[in-house]
Amino acid sequence: MTQPASRTVLPLRSGKLGGRVAAQLLGELARHTGPKTALLVGVPAASPVLAGALAGLRDGDTLTVLPDAGSVDAPAAVRDEVAGRAEVVTSLADAKPCDVVVVAAPLSGPADEVATFLADLRELVAPGGVLVAAAAARPGDPADVELRELAEEYGVGSDLVLRHLPPMRVHRLRFTAAEPALAATLAPATRPSSVPLAGGMHLDSNGVVAGAAMLGLALLTKRARPQSKLWLVPALAALPVAAFFRDPERAVPDDESLVVAASDGTVLSVERLSDDRFGVGTGEWLRIAVFLSVLDVHINRAPVAGRVIEVFRESGGYAPAMKEAAEHNVAAYTVLDTPRGPVAVAQRTGLVARRIVHRAPAGALLSRGERFGLIRFGSRTDVYLPADAAEALVAPGEKVAGGATPIARWV
Repeated sequence: MTQPASRTVLPLRSGKLGGRVAAQLLGELARHTGPKTALLVGVPAASPVLAGALAGLRDGDTLTVLPDAGSVDAPAAVRDEVAGRAEVVTSLADAKPCDVVVVAAPLSGPADEVATFLADLRELVAPGGVLVAAAAARPGDPADVELRELAEEYGVGSDLVLRHLPPMRVHRLRFTAAEPALAATLAPATRPSSVPLAGGMHLDSNGVVAGAAMLGLALLTKRARPQSKLWLVPALAALPVAAFFRDPERAVPDDESLVVAASDGTVLSVERLSDDRFGVGTGEWLRIAVFLSVLDVHINRAPVAGRVIEVFRESGGYAPAMKEAAEHNVAAYTVLDTPRGPVAVAQRTGLVARRIVHRAPAGALLSRGERFGLIRFGSRTDVYLPADAAEALVAPGEKVAGGATPIARWV
């Protein structure tokens, strides 16, 4: 391992950072419930990232802070704010590798400087750890280009924060594989794709777009044909279309031996079968298939905690999801490595469903019940468990709630 440079002036964007971007930068840190080490790099004065990190410190946590020497009064202000609760260093060379490394301000500057800076930070990420950084989401922005290139190989998640000027893209990079058991210690990640409403109800960002599109269509129809009532059709459809993407909070059972449903819906089948598509040589699988009608919540959640080791898609048709022919529909498969063996989740399209949204690339850690995608308009999810390691707790015809209803138990 090479020693990070003794740099103090960093390629970072100055200016006030919005709370939404700060929350996303701290998301990986906040979901670590156990003792952890963290490094905040380039902290300006009055940083919401530093304030959030200090507020979230738990017993056993260790926080190291590198102030941004290019920000006026930042070093002195940061030392005053930390007040003995964290170690303050003056350069990257003084920092030690940590579980979570967060760049506290958006990256900016020439591509070569950003690339060199990211290479230095990579040396400060402990094995299995995560580097979190953001850049302005603008075409051709050098910092954004550098981060996106790294994300293609090492990315375990990216979030676009639109409600910020300029919009920001936050990337999470993992350069070495994390242990699957670590996923069981993590809380579900909070993503901008799940927009909070009220009373524990959220709306997936797809619902915001779909509802706005229907209202826009209504406005265009009204302008094109002001004497017609045709505009009422898309206007009245806006609410139910958006409601299709509702995303309620769910209480995940505390018992870690329970496997939870990957989606809402009705259990279609519970069976043992052989399937060699996952390439893990487990022999027989216990497969629990759930059918989602257009009235069900369509958010998909991880049935178990684990590390995503493979994501692949298969082409096919669009047969009704409750029919046997749906076995050959378009589908996306997510394979998880867990301490109890491999687990796979299939997101299958149906007669109406035509798009699968997947947000957990290979290398990502998913906690039990964590959101990882959705299927638009009527579909099916299949959970594959090692047949000799799990027993089903549901039967065909039963209703289940994603992330909350136990569908199987590890034996």
